[in-house]
Amino acid sequence: MPAYKLTYFNGRGTAEIVRLVFAAAGIEYEDVRIEKPEEQWPEFKPKTPMGQVPILEVDGTMLCQSNSIARYVAKVAGLAGKTPLDQARVDMIMDGMEDVGKKGNATHWEKDEEKKAEKKKEYEETFLPQFYTCLNKLVGDSGHFVGNELTLADITFFNTTDLVGRYFKLPSMDQFSGLKKVMDHVTSNPGIAKWLKERPETPF
Repeated sequence: MPAYKLTYFNGRGTAEIVRLVFAAAGIEYEDVRIEKPEEQWPEFKPKTPMGQVPILEVDGTMLCQSNSIARYVAKVAGLAGKTPLDQARVDMIMDGMEDVGKKGNATHWEKDEEKKAEKKKEYEETFLPQFYTCLNKLVGDSGHFVGNELTLADITFFNTTDLVGRYFKLPSMDQFSGLKKVMDHVTSNPGIAKWLKERPETPF
């Protein structure tokens, strides 16, 4: 087994999806957190492939871009989808949830308070319910987005929903039976359940 070293700031952020995949697979890794960004980041940044984190070092080789890292770990762990079509469906869910995250992020950081209130209302009351309605239809009878077992698609949906829920009011999962099953499958995974119980409380 290669030696894995994940480096990110002391928060969940874009590294959390990678941590969750590691947890689901029971793969050990070094979880390095930049505790003092103002001191450590200027020195570390030039050493990264694209001047950003998270980065994953695999036996010393650096990878960046959180979704690319998550896909790599998922492939190692057998959570990426069994066929090319399954993998494409996993990617489809990941890209959709990235849209959810980006729209939420743009709303959260809107500086004009009036515009922010309008964006927040539209995001919470229109965009999220409509998008989750679409996603709910993509969940199979097994309660998974792809196939009949846990994949990166399920984990990504859980992670983005969990992060968005820290800042916005989410639609009730009770109205989305498929998505509720996805959430239940993810949180009942032994490795993820352990991680959720033990992970440190962070500001973001």
